[in-house]
Amino acid sequence: MAQDVVSRRAGGRAERVAKRTAPPELNPCPPGQPGGFYKPLSEPEIVAIYETALRLLAELGMGEVPEVLERRFLECGAKKSGSRILFPREMVERCIDVAAKRFTFHGRDPRRSIDVGGDRVHFGTGGAAVQTLDLDTGRYRPSTLRDLYDFTRLQDTLTNVSWFTRCCVATDVPDNFDLDVNTAFALLKGTTKPVATSFTLAEHVEPIIRMVDIALGSDGAFRRTPFLKAHISPVISPMRFGEDAVLVTLACMEHGLPLSCITAAQSGATAPAMLAGFLAQSLAETLGSLMMVNVFRPGYPMVFSNWPLVIDLRTGAFCGGGGEISVMNAASAQISNWLGLPSGVASSMTDAKAVDAQYGVEKALSSLAAGLAGGNLIYESSGMMASLLGASFEAFILDDEMHSMIYRALRGIEVNEETLGFDAICEAVLGEGHFLGGAQTLAAMQRDYFYPKFADRDAPITWTEKGQRDAWARARQAAKAVLEAHHPSYLDPTAEARIRDEFNILLEA
Repeated sequence: MAQDVVSRRAGGRAERVAKRTAPPELNPCPPGQPGGFYKPLSEPEIVAIYETALRLLAELGMGEVPEVLERRFLECGAKKSGSRILFPREMVERCIDVAAKRFTFHGRDPRRSIDVGGDRVHFGTGGAAVQTLDLDTGRYRPSTLRDLYDFTRLQDTLTNVSWFTRCCVATDVPDNFDLDVNTAFALLKGTTKPVATSFTLAEHVEPIIRMVDIALGSDGAFRRTPFLKAHISPVISPMRFGEDAVLVTLACMEHGLPLSCITAAQSGATAPAMLAGFLAQSLAETLGSLMMVNVFRPGYPMVFSNWPLVIDLRTGAFCGGGGEISVMNAASAQISNWLGLPSGVASSMTDAKAVDAQYGVEKALSSLAAGLAGGNLIYESSGMMASLLGASFEAFILDDEMHSMIYRALRGIEVNEETLGFDAICEAVLGEGHFLGGAQTLAAMQRDYFYPKFADRDAPITWTEKGQRDAWARARQAAKAVLEAHHPSYLDPTAEARIRDEFNILLEA
């Protein structure tokens, strides 16, 4: 038998070594892995939170409901009590029943589209950082439109950013229509992934969609493959609507933009400090957004984006990292999945200002918890630093590798006749006494193992000989290399010229 093993390994040691050192041809941890394994809440606990949310909607209701929305709510079965609108249980559950359960979030490149809903997990971005960690100085400075475009084209090269929402605010652009249109332009120019943005006012939606149609080459082209999603917070905690955001939502629906309706209450400030009570209130508020969408357009594509956020109760400062926010967002994903709704949660919002032990602990803990719980779209999970006040090019690089590791953990272990390897074990024991170079080892090397580029696995002496560079330095070098080399041409020059003629585009040509 040993002779048979030797003959099957013909080809020589050099060939085997070459195969072992060649880069993997397969991605052992692609985006869209299944989640839902981590369940911080039991079934009775979910039911108790859900029942409390329904009671809040039925007995306390929502305040400051804009007239156009109030009128539609009342037509669909809501009741008015003083200045508040109350929602009977049957109305809420009817909206849950008709709400979209899955939809395609298109990319301009169809190969980059993603399926939202079910048990599939995707990491992406979000946030509105007002500072950027400068690649050259290592210091925070106000974010610019150029930073936003550079972040857009950097993440365009990263496998594990499934969609891109603007991660920073262009503080050098006036906070009016110019900010909204230039933000959307940077996304159009820098990537063909699914993208998301926000709108300051409802009247900004129509002209920006006209700009998108110009980029696509024909009127109405956007409606056929809506790759731009709107991030909106129509509900303001505690338990009231924001009129401007409601009107933006309705305008987005008129033009076919998918929605992420985000509830972002904060513990002990705009929601209870008790975690269960927090989850009940934020669930009720996100259901308020769901009803707002579905009384106008049943089944309209909306991500149920319930983001429980935490503050440090000693100081009132927002806390992006820690055990509480990790378990809360995991529980939110679990509840949304229990309802059968496409879930959106937030993670990886470290409070660290630089890469250090705090950075690694907070990002990994919160991202892994959200992924294991089955969050369909996990926002804020790439590039964010300093409690969402800062964004970092280096962090984008390191977070992309972290998410490969998380996807690998979510993928789990495939158990079948081939992977149990009975014959391979017998072969190795009775043959060469090891598994190095074996056919199954080589196959598993590409299929089952992830090889990081930035996590260092060298021996200490080798690391020393290479200059003792840490992960931050390696990521900085990689980010600079991408920004120097990757200048995508995703806008047709004629279309770009038309856009620049019609709109006040401030990004240099």
